Amino acid sequence: MAETGFSQADLLRSQAEQIRASEFLGRSATTRRLFDFLVERSLSGTETREMDIAVEVFDRREAVDLTQDASVRVYIHRLRRRLEEYYAGPGREEPARLSMPKGSYRIEVQATDVAQTDGPAPRPNRMILAALALAIVALGALTYAIFVRQPDDQLLAARRSVPWSTLFTDKRPIFIAVGDYYIFGETDETMNVRRLVREYSINSREGLYEFLMNSPEHLEKYVDLGLRYLPTSVAFAMNDVLNLLNSSDATKGRIKIVLASDLTAEMMKENDIIYIGYLSGLGKLRDPVFAGSRYTIGSTYDEIVDGVTGQKYIAGITHNFPERGPTRDYGFASTFTGPSGNRFVVISGTRDVAIRHTAKELTDPAGLLRLSVQTKSEQAFDALYGVDAIDQLNMRGELIAVSPIENDKVWTVPNTKKFPTE
Repeated sequence: MAETGFSQADLLRSQAEQIRASEFLGRSATTRRLFDFLVERSLSGTETREMDIAVEVFDRREAVDLTQDASVRVYIHRLRRRLEEYYAGPGREEPARLSMPKGSYRIEVQATDVAQTDGPAPRPNRMILAALALAIVALGALTYAIFVRQPDDQLLAARRSVPWSTLFTDKRPIFIAVGDYYIFGETDETMNVRRLVREYSINSREGLYEFLMNSPEHLEKYVDLGLRYLPTSVAFAMNDVLNLLNSSDATKGRIKIVLASDLTAEMMKENDIIYIGYLSGLGKLRDPVFAGSRYTIGSTYDEIVDGVTGQKYIAGITHNFPERGPTRDYGFASTFTGPSGNRFVVISGTRDVAIRHTAKELTDPAGLLRLSVQTKSEQAFDALYGVDAIDQLNMRGELIAVSPIENDKVWTVPNTKKFPTE
């Protein structure tokens, strides 16, 4: 350990000030109170129990049942991670670092040899690199989509068709909401991330913390990595949609791309909304989309159920059995009017190949003509497509059915349909 000339208390105070001045404690007042409390107790050498933190930091009563209330453990775990992230990043050249030993409620300080930081950098986790690589590929595809346009004369008929005509005549902002998913890390006994986890019931950092508070046995196992991902089909579908939207100056400056998880009720009330993504990623759009529809979701998001006939359309998965030949996926398109006269367009499906096919059908003049023949000038309808694929390549697609939507039920009738994980 390098000689610094400072006492342990001096180093602890100095590093605590550095941490407070950084943004790594976040905006949570509770996290900051916890940090300050532990620093003071550590400086005074006072032993700290979980109950002490519950009472002094969380304002719990002495009689609180800590086996049922995991708040202290969740925040301790979060604070430990924040310190690790700080010293792995902007604080890596600090002359000392703070740490929180597992199994205790204190902060320790240790002087470091800054010169050692010039050695080889730690190898990035391969799972995180894979996630970043996918993000780069998706970004490249989206960039291509934004700048590559088809000739206007090939898209004029599409612009005049439902569901797109309204978007070219009104002046509202157009929000393209892409169905995103939250993923977190699973650590091994050395606290290194070895696996990325996608859990349908956990779709945000806050959701993960809530889960950990209710399941404290996972506190040292699951960790937030700040990662989200998009299905690859979103990039290709975005290309088709932006080709159409960018084919006219009427949409210039009106297009905004947002994550479906960030879509708010205020956005949905006043703006034109286009959703692109899996059925399972609809988020706040799920209830309005299915409230007036004849369809609903079955036991999983790979199953679409016709509420009128009872027929079930179940997408086939052949990832582990390619020798079984083609698999059938299902695309789902929907359009209806919003609460202020704004337009909603949904391009979705069970899997990637179905979403790509649905996007083609909804932006291609021939596909829109097939729709218009059956919609009979309806302004609110949904469409179901069957897509046969081999190795994720669309071999054949068909329009199974087009059905009118009861638009008045979309915003006025509480949705009573059940969905997976409920």
